[in-house]
Amino acid sequence: MKILLAACNAKYIHSNLAVYNLKSCSGEYSSRVVVKEYTINQIRDDILKDIYLEQPDVICFSCYIWNISFVRELVPDLKKILPQVEFWAGGPEVSYDAVEFLKKNPAFFGVMVGEGEETFHELAGYYIERKPETLSEIRGVAFRDENKDRNIVHTGWRELMDLSKVPFAYSNLTEFKNRIIYYESSRGCPFSCSYCLSSIDKKLRFRDIELVKKELQFFIDNKVPQVKFVDRTFNCKHDHAMEIWRYITEHDNGITNFHFEISADLLCAEELALMKTMRPGLIQLEIGVQTTNPDTITEIRRKMNLDRLKRVVDKINGFHNIHQHLDLIVGLPYENYERFCQSFDDVYWMRPEQLQLGFLKVLTGSYMAEKTQDYGLLYHQDPPYEVLATKWLDYGQVLRLKAVEDMVEVHYNSGQYTETLREMEQHWASPYAMFEALADY
Repeated sequence: MKILLAACNAKYIHSNLAVYNLKSCSGEYSSRVVVKEYTINQIRDDILKDIYLEQPDVICFSCYIWNISFVRELVPDLKKILPQVEFWAGGPEVSYDAVEFLKKNPAFFGVMVGEGEETFHELAGYYIERKPETLSEIRGVAFRDENKDRNIVHTGWRELMDLSKVPFAYSNLTEFKNRIIYYESSRGCPFSCSYCLSSIDKKLRFRDIELVKKELQFFIDNKVPQVKFVDRTFNCKHDHAMEIWRYITEHDNGITNFHFEISADLLCAEELALMKTMRPGLIQLEIGVQTTNPDTITEIRRKMNLDRLKRVVDKINGFHNIHQHLDLIVGLPYENYERFCQSFDDVYWMRPEQLQLGFLKVLTGSYMAEKTQDYGLLYHQDPPYEVLATKWLDYGQVLRLKAVEDMVEVHYNSGQYTETLREMEQHWASPYAMFEALADY
């Protein structure tokens, strides 16, 4: 019996922490579990060949908005060449409508719903030694019941687990050479932003800090180039963030870079004082501003002190040792074209190293999806469900913003035109007007 955990990443440089977590939680069944990573840019026949040669008995795919279309097209062909294999899906893109997913995708046998570590351990036990004896005894699955005319059975969501009980996912780093390592020290989010799924379980959990330090030392000892924390709001708990930031500062190997997604307005004087002492390049910060429109911030259920955020970003800029990446989202409620231009200018003048224009993704299971009619939301029917228009923003304006996004990537985020842009800024009424003119040109 062989169980294959398959990940289809967006790029080769990425890795999939989820499948490695599942493998680490397989316990006594670990020798029967194989992890394989691919990319959505690979030739499908090469993936079919590789999986076929493994001759697995069960295949579990990790599903997200960036790979679900690819996986849905791949599995029916895999089912043809491996007809006896049972195919499972898991991840955020299938958890919130598991029954509907199985109805629309007959090649799949089942879905692991929600957090998968404990569920996968029991699923492995079922397949390898029939412990438990039936799938219906496993909490957190939806599957086709062979004893009930293949009607779909959903056993409900499993209780959330203690994050400290997840074994460390990394032991041999050979296969991660030239790739990003992802790490998790907390799950959940204290906020309830309407476009996001991270806060749905309403339970924020932290990994034991001594365990975290031990695992970070493993990365430091192995001189890993970059470790990206996947914590949704890393600094939401001051003591937890300070312990980690202090540890990596005191044990800095001069090479490893740590990436954190934070809320800048939550940073306190103690945290900023520590950041000022850090080696240039030790950490980089991703800060989701999303909008500077107070009405929009309120409507999307986001909590943010914009004035403090500006002051903190400016203070960190003054340290000259930390890369800051600031995000905006196009398509949020109450933000028309002109008001988005203002948000763009507000963030541009904060002078981040990178300014990213993201386009709203209307995720299944999110509050934003429930408000589709109220907001006049039009979006792609297929993943990644990107916005086409809203009550406040028509499709033509979305296209203009796409063109501006391209110009920002080429001329600002590349870092190759810093002096040129500073000269050009003097000739336009606003930064947005400058990039709009570049797009028109």
